[in-house]
Amino acid sequence: MAPVAQLLRDGLELSELTILVGENGAGKSTIIEAIAIAYGLSAEGGSTSARPSRRPTESALHERIRLVRGIGRSRWGYFLRAETMHGLLTFLEENPGEDLPYHERSHGQAFNELLETKLIHLTRRGGLLVLDEPEAGLSFLSQVKLANQLGQLREEGVQVLMATHSPILTAIPGARIVELDEDGLHHRTWSELMTVSLYRRFLDDPGYFGLD
Repeated sequence: MAPVAQLLRDGLELSELTILVGENGAGKSTIIEAIAIAYGLSAEGGSTSARPSRRPTESALHERIRLVRGIGRSRWGYFLRAETMHGLLTFLEENPGEDLPYHERSHGQAFNELLETKLIHLTRRGGLLVLDEPEAGLSFLSQVKLANQLGQLREEGVQVLMATHSPILTAIPGARIVELDEDGLHHRTWSELMTVSLYRRFLDDPGYFGLD
């Protein structure tokens, strides 16, 4: 993958809020996962103090990158990813603390409640929040709410790294947006993103995509 090769060659400077976007298979989740593991987080999600790992399938990219942490930065962090959410919620229910019976909620409700619970810790401790395609299962309004929460986290000193397909989540003011494609990594503005152009085209004319 060209984005992974460029990462290894040139590195990637993260801002207080960095968003990776791109097509499936472009390397977003691979890079997100590698950074999370290098930071000390489980590939299956959770915090730096809780590491559920039941079926390791991650790449070895995390072994080839080195993270540089700013002076005075908190070492605490949390990783939420859509594809392993069920397993993480099961782990939290089996190891109860302040956590709720998440499996009694819908996917979107469970995600919102989990995130709000962990936001309390993040705002107290600082650190790094890593999100991989958090829009899965979230309604339009829930995505807007999440975008506002992430923007507020940045203002409160929490560093956020996210991979997403959502034009809503990429619209957070001040975010550093990096688009991944077959040529590598590219810094973009929101209006330059391919996903934004495609959504606009679809909403204007679904028939363009064959939905007659």
